[in-house]
Amino acid sequence: MQAEVEAFIARWQGREGGQERANYALFLSELASVLKLPRPDPASASHDGNDYVFERVVRETARDGTVSNKRIDLYKRDCFILEAKQSRFSGDKKLADAPADSPAGKTRGRRGAERAWDVLMLNARRQAEDYVRLLPPDHEPPPFVLVCDVGHCIEVYANFRRDGKAYDQFPDRAAFRIYLEDLREDAVRRRLAAIWTEPMSLDPSRHAARVTRNIAARLAEVSKTLEEGGQPPERVAMFLMRVLFTMFAEDVGLLPQDSFKSLLKECEAQPQIFPAMLEDLWKAMDEGGFTATIKHQVRRFNGEFFKNRTALALDKGSIGDLRAAAEYDWRDVEPAIFGTLLEQALDAEDRRRLGAHYTPRVCGTARHRHPHRSPAGGMGAGAVHRRAPEDGWARRRGGEDGAGLPRQAVRHPGAGPGLRHRQLPLCGAGADEAPGRRGAGGGRRPWRTGSPDRP
Repeated sequence: MQAEVEAFIARWQGREGGQERANYALFLSELASVLKLPRPDPASASHDGNDYVFERVVRETARDGTVSNKRIDLYKRDCFILEAKQSRFSGDKKLADAPADSPAGKTRGRRGAERAWDVLMLNARRQAEDYVRLLPPDHEPPPFVLVCDVGHCIEVYANFRRDGKAYDQFPDRAAFRIYLEDLREDAVRRRLAAIWTEPMSLDPSRHAARVTRNIAARLAEVSKTLEEGGQPPERVAMFLMRVLFTMFAEDVGLLPQDSFKSLLKECEAQPQIFPAMLEDLWKAMDEGGFTATIKHQVRRFNGEFFKNRTALALDKGSIGDLRAAAEYDWRDVEPAIFGTLLEQALDAEDRRRLGAHYTPRVCGTARHRHPHRSPAGGMGAGAVHRRAPEDGWARRRGGEDGAGLPRQAVRHPGAGPGLRHRQLPLCGAGADEAPGRRGAGGGRRPWRTGSPDRP
């Protein structure tokens, strides 16, 4: 496999600027062979069976009723629409919108493309997205749109809702461009092969659901053990939520890498030290400073979530369940697990008066067409909402400021029913202030630790 990949890269590298119409089909056919995928089928005149072909014809009806034929460079039904370019050659069939002063012979740098090239690729993306709406009525919008600059890179955009609307960079802004030399990476080849064969298997929500189910099973065992030992369910839920936030903070880089996993491993061997070790770590997270527990300086977490830092004693098996849960990447965990624990931690009367209920990811996605995730992997698609008496649902409590930790609505001590809430932890920009909100002048207004959110 590696020899084939190297031969493919050597054959096509440095051939930017050739004849797109002559080269793109050959390039993509050879790419399919390298990925051990079938090559596109011959196209038929009827178009009915043209589910994996080059130059797939779709028809566009203009406002005056005239019908014109458009051609998708490469189409695979239920998988992707691909639009091809081969830049640096002014005579290409689809470079009419290229800036006239663009030097035809100027070489692009890897991951340092010029503005003119970015514009061409953006226009190609729009063209491919336009083809989505021109597909026959019995063809569901594909989950992927690909833009290929022959011999240079493939840009990947996804919409797993399959509603034919916005396609977003996949898997993220940092890795949506697959350059020719990236094909040396096995993970990249597997991703491309999945786009060709099982595109929905790449839906992050499916992976998150599997991870969350596995974690939930382990948490259920820990919770059952504690409750059978006489601990109140509300106390168990808040304890577990602090543990889960600590796991999440580690995986988004707010705690040193593998520090909490190492702590749990040490406590599994000596269960009697678990409460004291955990309380010492949570004290450092609440106040900021050095902790001998993980032998590191810890940033201060706002919101007083770790102010009550009582850790419940666990046996070796339960600590082992927590350690196994910590081994997962918590950026992949569905936020439902936090909302479920929150609802469990609040009694029914508090939930009714606060209107604090978990909104599933799918509802958040439906209401917010472009749900943002923090660079650290925060979970903004699902959140706990506070029902405002005057206008129904209050604005979404996303997890985007600063650390990207989810913000949940919990009762603020002494507050009137449904009037105030306290934020769960956000790591502040400094030692003494939370990230804050942008003011009218573009600056940030600091929040005092534990202060209620401003409307």
